[in-house]
Formats: sequence, C-alpha cells, structure tokens
Amino acid sequence: MPEPAGVKLSVVVPVYNEIGTIEELIGRVLAVDVDKEIIIVDNCSTDGTRELIATFAAPEVRVILQEQNMMKGNSVRRGLAAARGDYVVIQDGDLEYNPQDFVPMLQLCEQPDVLAVLGSRILGARQRNQKLPASSYSVGREVINIVFRLLYNSRLTDVATCYKMAAREVFQSLELRCNSFDLDFELAAKLTRLARLKGMRVAELPIDYFPRSIEEGKKIRWQDGLHALRTLWWCRFAPLLKQGQLAGGHGE
Repeated sequence: MPEPAGVKLSVVVPVYNEIGTIEELIGRVLAVDVDKEIIIVDNCSTDGTRELIATFAAPEVRVILQEQNMMKGNSVRRGLAAARGDYVVIQDGDLEYNPQDFVPMLQLCEQPDVLAVLGSRILGARQRNQKLPASSYSVGREVINIVFRLLYNSRLTDVATCYKMAAREVFQSLELRCNSFDLDFELAAKLTRLARLKGMRVAELPIDYFPRSIEEGKKIRWQDGLHALRTLWWCRFAPLLKQGQLAGGHGE
C-alpha cells in the first residue's frame, strides 16, 4: 500500500482497555480540520477495544496491534516510529483532552524558532479562571513540574501533559528508552535539551482538559510519580539523539 502524500499531522493514539471512549475519541480526532493520519496502537486490550478498533474503516486510520503488553510508553514509541506526517502529536485514548487544540498547536509548531509545543492544562485552567481538581495526582504533578524547572532551567508549566507536538524528524531523531508513563517525562526533558542545542524553544499553549477519575479509567498511579522523578534526573545525562543524528536546524 503506497504511503499517503502530503499528510500534515500524524496523531499517535496508544490505547489499553478504552472500550468506553475510543470510538468517540477517534470521531473527535477525525473532525479536526487538518490533513492527518491516526495511528492507533493497542497494547493488548482485554475489554473489546482491540476488536473494536479493527473495525474502523476510515482511510485516515491505521491500527497497530502489540503482540504483548509492552506498556504505554512502548506503544507511543512504536506509533512515533510509524508516523508519516510532517508533524506528530500524541493523543490519549480517553476524552480528557480536546483534539480541536491540534490546530493552534500546529500553527505554533510551524514557527521557525519553535522545536516543539506542549499543551498546558495549567495555562488552560488559568485562562478560564478555573482550578484543576485537587488530588494526590495534581500535587504530584506540581512537584514534578517544579523539579523539572530546576533541573532543566525551564519555565514549562505542565511537563506531564499528553499533548506533545513536534516535527516528525524531531521525534524520530530522539534516543527514547522509556516504556511506561515515564516516557512523557523523557520526551519533555529531551525536547527541552534539544531545543537548547538548536537555539530554539519548547513552547506551551493553553488547552482544554476534562480529567477523569481512577474509577472512570485513569491508569496512572502514585508510583509513576516516583518513576517520573528518577527519569528526569537520568535524562539530564542520557544519550539525546540516535546514533548518526546531528543537532542541526529545524527539521534536520
């Protein structure tokens, strides 16, 4: 099957047991007015998600079925490797985020001094004069943000956000090793390091956010926060780019 020409955006959607949301989520992504492909990577779901996504017939949708449960980060990495679009964004399989935010994120990402764009739930809540629900997760998220800013001399407000967008070549040049939720933090750290090397920046954009509870299917746990802190420290010294990649200008 020939590769589609001119795809602007690849949307990587890692899923595990999202039978209650995945169909609506894909409908929302398809409704976004941008030339795109959707890469769904199923991590051996057991609730019928795997069978459901196999029935999706939209030509923009590609489905990758993991042969064993490799955890979320591995599914994201596999989706990034398969992407064909000029730009790539990561989208969870639930309804916490609003895919319509892809459009302004893409406009910002195309600016010549911007290496990557992170969708900030914190800035989004401030813009709407709201507060994100208080929980142990939100406390941990803020601790991680503070540690990140100290370690990486950064002003980013939401490094745990799912919404990370960059040129395909940028994502595919990174030496990524994390397989679980800690990939979110490896990406934030390495994009920040790479932007500094290139004399560019990682930008943030306020986004919508509709948090769900553990009872509703949220999978992150407090232990993931400890892994995140370890990952942030390790990523200060870890290899940044794949062998043979150079930290040149935008898109190189």
